Amino acid sequence: MQLEITPWTAQQLEHLVSDAAPKVAVFDCDGTLWSGDSGHGFMVWSLEQGLVSRSTSDWMDTSYRGYLAGTVDEARICGEMVQIYSGLREQELRSAAARFFDEHVRPHIFEEIVALVATLRKANVELWAVSSTNKWVVSEGVRSFGIPEEHVLAAEVKVVDGIITSDLVDVPTGPAKAAALRRVGLPHPDAVFGNSLHDLAMLEIAAHPFPVNPSPALLGECAKRGWGYFRPREAAESSAAIAGE
Repeated sequence: MQLEITPWTAQQLEHLVSDAAPKVAVFDCDGTLWSGDSGHGFMVWSLEQGLVSRSTSDWMDTSYRGYLAGTVDEARICGEMVQIYSGLREQELRSAAARFFDEHVRPHIFEEIVALVATLRKANVELWAVSSTNKWVVSEGVRSFGIPEEHVLAAEVKVVDGIITSDLVDVPTGPAKAAALRRVGLPHPDAVFGNSLHDLAMLEIAAHPFPVNPSPALLGECAKRGWGYFRPREAAESSAAIAGE
Protein backbone atom coordinates (compact mmCIF):
# COMPACT_ATOMS: atom_id res chain seq x y z
CA MET A 1 0.00 0.00 0.00
CA GLN A 2 1.36 3.39 -1.02
CA LEU A 3 1.17 6.34 1.34
CA GLU A 4 0.30 9.87 0.32
CA ILE A 5 3.23 12.00 -0.85
CA THR A 6 3.36 15.46 0.72
CA PRO A 7 5.05 18.28 -1.22
CA TRP A 8 6.76 20.85 1.02
CA THR A 9 7.07 24.56 0.44
CA ALA A 10 10.50 26.12 1.00
CA GLN A 11 9.26 27.46 4.34
CA GLN A 12 7.98 24.05 5.41
CA LEU A 13 11.29 22.44 4.46
CA GLU A 14 13.18 25.00 6.55
CA HIS A 15 10.89 24.34 9.53
CA LEU A 16 11.27 20.56 9.19
CA VAL A 17 15.05 20.84 9.02
CA SER A 18 15.10 23.26 11.95
CA ASP A 19 12.93 20.93 14.03
CA ALA A 20 15.30 18.04 13.23
CA ALA A 21 18.16 20.12 14.69
CA PRO A 22 20.85 18.22 12.76
CA LYS A 23 24.46 18.28 13.81
CA VAL A 24 25.50 16.76 10.46
CA ALA A 25 23.83 17.37 7.07
CA VAL A 26 24.73 15.55 3.85
CA PHE A 27 23.87 16.76 0.35
CA ASP A 28 23.88 15.13 -3.04
CA CYS A 29 24.85 17.71 -5.69
CA ASP A 30 23.48 17.30 -9.23
CA GLY A 31 19.72 17.80 -9.09
CA THR A 32 19.81 18.61 -5.37
CA LEU A 33 21.99 21.71 -5.01
CA TRP A 34 21.66 22.70 -8.66
CA SER A 35 19.80 21.51 -11.74
CA GLY A 36 21.29 19.35 -14.45
CA ASP A 37 24.07 16.78 -14.60
CA SER A 38 27.35 18.63 -14.08
CA GLY A 39 29.36 15.41 -14.36
CA HIS A 40 28.19 14.64 -17.88
CA GLY A 41 28.23 18.34 -18.74
CA PHE A 42 31.85 18.72 -17.71
CA MET A 43 32.84 15.60 -19.63
CA VAL A 44 31.27 16.91 -22.85
CA TRP A 45 32.66 20.39 -22.31
CA SER A 46 36.18 19.17 -21.58
CA LEU A 47 36.15 16.98 -24.68
CA GLU A 48 35.07 20.00 -26.74
CA GLN A 49 37.87 22.03 -25.15
CA GLY A 50 40.40 19.44 -26.29
CA LEU A 51 41.58 18.52 -22.80
CA VAL A 52 41.91 14.86 -23.81
CA SER A 53 43.09 13.14 -27.00
CA ARG A 54 40.79 12.33 -29.91
CA SER A 55 41.20 8.59 -29.29
CA THR A 56 40.23 9.01 -25.62
CA SER A 57 37.28 11.14 -26.67
CA ASP A 58 36.10 8.46 -29.12
CA TRP A 59 36.50 5.75 -26.46
CA MET A 60 34.49 7.80 -23.96
CA ASP A 61 31.76 8.45 -26.51
CA THR A 62 31.44 4.72 -27.18
CA SER A 63 31.33 3.95 -23.46
CA TYR A 64 28.69 6.60 -22.79
CA ARG A 65 26.53 5.24 -25.61
CA GLY A 66 26.79 1.89 -23.86
CA TYR A 67 25.65 3.53 -20.63
CA LEU A 68 22.61 5.02 -22.36
CA ALA A 69 21.85 1.60 -23.86
CA GLY A 70 22.09 -0.04 -20.44
CA THR A 71 25.20 -2.15 -21.14
CA VAL A 72 27.50 0.03 -18.98
CA ASP A 73 26.44 0.59 -15.38
CA GLU A 74 26.39 3.86 -13.41
CA ALA A 75 29.46 3.13 -11.27
CA ARG A 76 31.57 2.18 -14.29
CA ILE A 77 30.66 5.23 -16.39
CA CYS A 78 31.18 7.63 -13.47
CA GLY A 79 34.59 6.07 -12.86
CA GLU A 80 35.56 6.30 -16.51
CA MET A 81 34.54 9.96 -16.58
CA VAL A 82 37.40 10.73 -14.18
CA GLN A 83 39.87 8.18 -15.56
CA ILE A 84 39.88 9.87 -18.98
CA TYR A 85 42.00 12.70 -17.54
CA SER A 86 44.88 10.38 -16.63
CA GLY A 87 48.22 12.00 -17.45
CA LEU A 88 47.02 15.58 -17.10
CA ARG A 89 48.12 17.96 -14.36
CA GLU A 90 45.54 18.21 -11.61
CA GLN A 91 45.87 21.99 -11.48
CA GLU A 92 44.80 22.12 -15.11
CA LEU A 93 41.65 20.15 -14.26
CA ARG A 94 40.93 22.32 -11.22
CA SER A 95 41.14 25.45 -13.36
CA ALA A 96 38.96 23.89 -16.04
CA ALA A 97 36.38 22.78 -13.46
CA ALA A 98 36.22 26.29 -11.99
CA ARG A 99 35.63 27.82 -15.42
CA PHE A 100 33.04 25.21 -16.38
CA PHE A 101 31.11 25.57 -13.13
CA ASP A 102 31.03 29.35 -13.24
CA GLU A 103 29.85 29.43 -16.85
CA HIS A 104 27.45 26.49 -17.00
CA VAL A 105 26.31 25.40 -13.53
CA ARG A 106 26.40 28.33 -11.12
CA PRO A 107 23.43 30.06 -12.86
CA HIS A 108 21.33 26.98 -12.06
CA ILE A 109 21.96 26.68 -8.32
CA PHE A 110 18.68 26.37 -6.41
CA GLU A 111 18.20 29.59 -4.46
CA GLU A 112 16.01 27.93 -1.82
CA ILE A 113 18.74 25.40 -1.03
CA VAL A 114 21.34 28.17 -0.86
CA ALA A 115 19.22 29.82 1.84
CA LEU A 116 18.72 26.53 3.68
CA VAL A 117 22.43 25.71 3.70
CA ALA A 118 23.23 29.22 4.91
CA THR A 119 20.88 28.68 7.85
CA LEU A 120 22.54 25.35 8.64
CA ARG A 121 25.96 26.93 8.43
CA LYS A 122 24.96 29.66 10.88
CA ALA A 123 23.83 26.92 13.28
CA ASN A 124 27.32 25.34 13.00
CA VAL A 125 25.96 22.21 11.33
CA GLU A 126 28.70 20.00 9.84
CA LEU A 127 28.13 19.93 6.08
CA TRP A 128 29.10 17.17 3.63
CA ALA A 129 28.65 16.64 -0.12
CA VAL A 130 28.41 13.17 -1.68
CA SER A 131 28.32 12.83 -5.47
CA SER A 132 29.23 10.51 -8.33
CA THR A 133 30.37 13.56 -10.31
CA ASN A 134 34.13 14.17 -10.41
CA LYS A 135 35.59 15.75 -7.29
CA TRP A 136 37.10 18.70 -9.18
CA VAL A 137 33.69 20.01 -10.26
CA VAL A 138 31.94 19.14 -6.99
CA SER A 139 34.59 20.80 -4.83
CA GLU A 140 34.37 23.93 -6.93
CA GLY A 141 30.60 23.92 -6.81
CA VAL A 142 30.11 23.42 -3.08
CA ARG A 143 32.75 25.93 -2.00
CA SER A 144 30.20 28.76 -2.09
CA PHE A 145 27.90 26.65 0.09
CA GLY A 146 30.59 26.56 2.77
CA ILE A 147 31.36 22.85 2.30
CA PRO A 148 35.14 22.30 2.51
CA GLU A 149 36.91 20.01 0.06
CA GLU A 150 37.81 17.59 2.84
CA HIS A 151 34.06 17.04 3.30
CA VAL A 152 33.52 16.17 -0.37
CA LEU A 153 33.06 12.49 -1.22
CA ALA A 154 32.96 12.24 -5.01
CA ALA A 155 34.29 10.32 -8.01
CA GLU A 156 38.04 10.49 -7.59
CA VAL A 157 41.30 9.05 -8.89
CA LYS A 158 44.74 9.12 -7.30
CA VAL A 159 47.00 12.07 -8.04
CA VAL A 160 50.76 11.47 -7.88
CA ASP A 161 53.18 14.42 -7.91
CA GLY A 162 50.44 16.63 -9.30
CA ILE A 163 49.65 14.24 -12.16
CA ILE A 164 46.26 12.54 -12.47
CA THR A 165 46.36 8.72 -12.65
CA SER A 166 43.71 6.21 -13.71
CA ASP A 167 43.65 4.53 -10.28
CA LEU A 168 40.19 4.98 -8.80
CA VAL A 169 39.87 6.10 -5.19
CA ASP A 170 36.08 6.05 -4.99
CA VAL A 171 32.91 6.32 -7.08
CA PRO A 172 30.08 7.11 -4.64
CA THR A 173 26.82 6.16 -6.32
CA GLY A 174 23.90 4.10 -5.05
CA PRO A 175 24.85 1.96 -2.02
CA ALA A 176 28.44 3.22 -2.42
CA LYS A 177 27.25 6.64 -1.19
CA ALA A 178 26.18 5.14 2.13
CA ALA A 179 29.41 3.13 2.25
CA ALA A 180 31.48 6.29 1.69
CA LEU A 181 29.70 7.98 4.60
CA ARG A 182 30.35 4.99 6.84
CA ARG A 183 34.05 5.13 5.99
CA VAL A 184 34.28 8.71 7.24
CA GLY A 185 32.45 7.87 10.46
CA LEU A 186 28.93 8.87 9.44
CA PRO A 187 26.91 5.62 9.45
CA HIS A 188 23.69 7.46 10.36
CA PRO A 189 23.85 11.16 9.42
CA ASP A 190 21.23 13.40 10.98
CA ALA A 191 19.94 14.84 7.70
CA VAL A 192 20.42 13.75 4.09
CA PHE A 193 19.23 15.57 0.97
CA GLY A 194 19.04 13.77 -2.39
CA ASN A 195 17.09 13.69 -5.64
CA SER A 196 17.36 10.26 -7.25
CA LEU A 197 17.46 6.51 -6.72
CA HIS A 198 21.24 6.83 -6.62
CA ASP A 199 20.72 8.69 -3.30
CA LEU A 200 18.23 6.24 -1.83
CA ALA A 201 20.78 4.25 0.16
CA MET A 202 22.06 7.32 1.99
CA LEU A 203 18.54 8.72 2.44
CA GLU A 204 17.63 5.43 4.12
CA ILE A 205 20.45 5.64 6.68
CA ALA A 206 19.56 9.21 7.65
CA ALA A 207 17.71 10.05 10.82
CA HIS A 208 15.84 12.61 8.71
CA PRO A 209 15.66 12.06 4.92
CA PHE A 210 14.82 15.11 2.81
CA PRO A 211 14.12 14.35 -0.86
CA VAL A 212 14.76 17.44 -3.00
CA ASN A 213 13.65 17.70 -6.64
CA PRO A 214 12.96 13.94 -6.69
CA SER A 215 13.08 11.95 -9.90
CA PRO A 216 9.94 9.95 -10.78
CA ALA A 217 11.58 6.80 -9.44
CA LEU A 218 12.49 8.45 -6.15
CA LEU A 219 8.96 9.85 -5.88
CA GLY A 220 7.75 6.27 -6.01
CA GLU A 221 10.04 5.38 -3.12
CA CYS A 222 8.80 8.44 -1.21
CA ALA A 223 5.25 7.13 -1.62
CA LYS A 224 6.24 3.73 -0.21
CA ARG A 225 7.95 5.28 2.80
CA GLY A 226 5.63 8.18 3.49
CA TRP A 227 8.35 10.75 2.84
CA GLY A 228 7.52 14.28 1.79
CA TYR A 229 9.61 16.16 -0.74
CA PHE A 230 10.60 19.65 -1.87
CA ARG A 231 10.63 20.87 -5.48
CA PRO A 232 12.75 24.04 -6.02
CA ARG A 233 11.08 26.76 -8.09
CA GLU A 234 13.52 26.51 -11.00
CA ALA A 235 13.06 22.74 -11.23
CA ALA A 236 9.26 23.06 -11.07
CA GLU A 237 9.24 25.74 -13.78
CA SER A 238 11.53 23.65 -15.98
CA SER A 239 9.27 20.59 -15.62
CA ALA A 240 6.19 22.69 -16.40
CA ALA A 241 7.86 24.11 -19.52
CA ILE A 242 8.79 20.64 -20.77
CA ALA A 243 5.26 19.37 -20.11
CA GLY A 244 3.88 22.29 -22.10
CA GLU A 245 6.00 21.62 -25.17
